Amino acid sequence: MRGSPSLKEAFMAAPGPRNTREAVLLWLKGLCMGGADIIPGVSGGTIAFITGIYGDLVDAIRSFDGLFLRRLLRLDLAGAVAETHLRFLACLLFGILTAIVTMASLMNHLLNNHPVEIWSLFFGLIAASIFVVGKEIKPLNGPNLALVGLGAAASYLLVGMIPVSTPETLPFIFLCGSIAICAMILPGISGAFLLLMLGKYEYVTRTLKNPFIWDNFVVIAAFGAGAVVGIALFSRVLHFLLQRWHAATVSVLTGFMIGALRKVWPWKEVLESAVIRGKMHVLRTQNVLPDGFDSGVALALALCVAGVCVVIVLERLSRGRAK
Repeated sequence: MRGSPSLKEAFMAAPGPRNTREAVLLWLKGLCMGGADIIPGVSGGTIAFITGIYGDLVDAIRSFDGLFLRRLLRLDLAGAVAETHLRFLACLLFGILTAIVTMASLMNHLLNNHPVEIWSLFFGLIAASIFVVGKEIKPLNGPNLALVGLGAAASYLLVGMIPVSTPETLPFIFLCGSIAICAMILPGISGAFLLLMLGKYEYVTRTLKNPFIWDNFVVIAAFGAGAVVGIALFSRVLHFLLQRWHAATVSVLTGFMIGALRKVWPWKEVLESAVIRGKMHVLRTQNVLPDGFDSGVALALALCVAGVCVVIVLERLSRGRAK
């Protein structure tokens, strides 16, 4: 009689890419998600949605459940791994981390020196994503259109909120972690932006600069615990909503992306800014129209079209794979 599977066998049996090609494709999708996550106001959840892995991502997060925890506490590592979608998450997270490590400084440079061009690209990405995700609203009737409008209004107001002064207590840091991580799996809503809106962007990032100081470590631990609890609970709520009221949920998510266009409009006028960790951060802006049509505007429009084309290509590749 064959014994229990080894750790390697359990890992390979878990849901995930079946061959090298699928692994590379999943890594590339993670790379796109990571690239989106480091842009303020842009969500990696949007990329997950348009590349066809949004449901798989939610299911993978949900796989870390009570049974997984019980087997882990009994030191049944193979059994714990067999219950999770660890292979799927490993490829995806590797892509996300690759993007963050390799693209963060580049994106920061581009956003500081070529903001209109970069925002134009992402405006095109999100605008096309609205169409791709919106096609999943079936039936496209009055109630669902009303939910699209409700989601758009909520997102529009949310991305326009000014960061506020908030407490630095550990329970509130825990809450910030829960909210920020949940936003990262919502299309159109950036977790980093919500952290800034909650007034804790500078506070949390400052602790990461010296993580081994005890006080900083406690803050990071509280934030991380909040993130784990938040994504574990919210992924289950989101899964339930998608299973029970799929069209209504997708309608609201589509509305979120429509409202998020306010954040990524390329031409802005700065109304309020502040120095955070020695760098100037914009707190409040106002969308404006470009001053006439010149080569800069033409380049911005071209990049917007390029963003639309990227989404269409990704959507067709994902649709072809599904068929």
